[in-house]
Amino acid sequence: MLMLLPGGELGMNPSMDDMNLIQAQRHLVRDIGEEIDLEIGPGDDDPSFANTPLLGGPSEEPSVEEQDESKQMSMVSQLPNADQDILKAQPAKRKKKVVKRWREEWADTYKWAYVDVKEGTARIFCSVCKEYGRKHRRNPYGNEGSRNMQMSALEEHNNSLLHKEALRLQTASKDKVVVDKPIYVKALMSKTAGSIIEAALKRDPHEVEYIQSIQEAVHALERVIAKNSHYVSIMERLLEPERMIVFRVPWVDDRGETHVNRGFRVQFNQALGPCRGGIRFHPKMNLSVAKFLGFQQTLKNALSPYKLGGAAGGTDFDPKGKSDNEIMRFCQSFMNEIYRYFGTDKDLPSEEMGVGIREMGYLFGQYRRLAGNFQGSFTGPRIFWSGSSLRTEATAYGLVFFSRLILAELNKDIKGLRCVVSGFGKIAMHVLEKLVAVGALPITVSDSKGYLVDEDGFDYMKISFLRDLKAQQRSLRDYSKTYARSKYYDEAKPWNERCDVAIPCGSQNEIDQADAINLVNSGCRILVEGSNMPCTPEAVDVLKKANVIIAPAMAAGAGGVVAGEIELNHECNVMHWSPEDFESKLQEAMKQTFNRALKAANDFGYQKESPEALLHGAVISAFLAIAQAMTDQGCV
Repeated sequence: MLMLLPGGELGMNPSMDDMNLIQAQRHLVRDIGEEIDLEIGPGDDDPSFANTPLLGGPSEEPSVEEQDESKQMSMVSQLPNADQDILKAQPAKRKKKVVKRWREEWADTYKWAYVDVKEGTARIFCSVCKEYGRKHRRNPYGNEGSRNMQMSALEEHNNSLLHKEALRLQTASKDKVVVDKPIYVKALMSKTAGSIIEAALKRDPHEVEYIQSIQEAVHALERVIAKNSHYVSIMERLLEPERMIVFRVPWVDDRGETHVNRGFRVQFNQALGPCRGGIRFHPKMNLSVAKFLGFQQTLKNALSPYKLGGAAGGTDFDPKGKSDNEIMRFCQSFMNEIYRYFGTDKDLPSEEMGVGIREMGYLFGQYRRLAGNFQGSFTGPRIFWSGSSLRTEATAYGLVFFSRLILAELNKDIKGLRCVVSGFGKIAMHVLEKLVAVGALPITVSDSKGYLVDEDGFDYMKISFLRDLKAQQRSLRDYSKTYARSKYYDEAKPWNERCDVAIPCGSQNEIDQADAINLVNSGCRILVEGSNMPCTPEAVDVLKKANVIIAPAMAAGAGGVVAGEIELNHECNVMHWSPEDFESKLQEAMKQTFNRALKAANDFGYQKESPEALLHGAVISAFLAIAQAMTDQGCV
């Protein structure tokens, strides 16, 4: 046998047992990705495990003990062949080996886990449950068993209802922190127009989203107000909603625990007809967002071929992670309070963020039960509806049709153009679908954690795969495992990808000033708003200076309004529309909206080639229609 002498030389120790040297070898945890010995004797865990940080960080230098172990391993390899044969003949304990990047997986997947020493033993704890857990403040598991068992315990805890509830409380706690946001005030040429914004700031100084939407509208109407001062009083009345309803929504989860959320419905203006507007389920929903959405919907409905009033609402309830029964109970509780304000001639809700076919079905079922009749059917797809076959696609298809109208004015075709799309919801997915149908090349989608880019572009098969990922609640990262030419970027936005057309379908203010600069540098010439107010005021200024044409959501997103009214049409209820018939009617309505916006812009001195033409023309056309109705009806 070889041994290490005090002087650092190798020597022989005939009295040392051959097996002692092997038994002295502890299991060796190699670099990430190499084979790991998962069998751990009772109370004989890896001493380096307690001192190794769970989450990712710079790798530490090997300890003296580990260096000694490495030396001893090299000693075995230097044994004479005869001695090695003897050692191989000895019965060795069979050990299970796997190839798994276990520490890297923990750091990436279980961000809540951390290692701490308790009573002299290294244990794994949950930081979320420790801080926000109600009846669950202990660590979910100790250090017993193999690493395989620990991985199973990590996954089991990650999927537990107690852990999900603690995550919900953590999110709610963060959302309740009020941070004063600076309000960006645009410079206006007219003092009269400036007084409108000043009055709004004094009345609602903390409603950032609503103030921003007011500023955009007043800036677009500056020339209109300058020509007729009568519109100042009309605008002041318009900016105060006709009715704002804020109410409590109590509900019971599957464990029998009671929760309370806040509900909103803002019936903004009914001068042109009964209200139509979406319901949003999102933890960041508040009165300011409800008013901003209601104001945008009022203008959108006034610009559409169907003259309607505008409304919006929702709740700070988060449907993610909730069971079908929990969502049903919440929707029923929500409708118990708001149903008295709904009706065909009053107000009808439609889908919005967080609200789909399932939620609309639950809401309508409770409404029908409380109202006692079937008359007040909601817009949106329903199990009772057998007419319009493209209702869910209408808004998204309308965005693509509007893009083609803009390109036609520029004597260009959408075929072959690179299109950047944000969002991963139903609108974004249908936009991808229609872009492929018209020959464009959509290359991105995004979620709250980053974005996915496919340089080859999406096709129908890839879009189907994306739908499967969403249905299975898997990450967009999994797409790049199947398609090698794609890549997922964490904590990033898609606006720096080379493109001709950008279609943001996420949420408000997703494009800031830096994103707008990236879009301009990426070659973007047209931005079509798929979501309400996706650009910050600073971003809009950057895009306009770079002559990027902006198609506002109130014009480009009118497809949903069109489809909703077709559904409520009695003739449509007794006949089946083919997809071709529906698309033809939708394209006709989008063309009317497009021409109406361009005409209004031209009437007030904006050339159709100007980047402000559609942006300002849409607001002008909608406002003039509402102002005329409000003037005719008197001061009400």
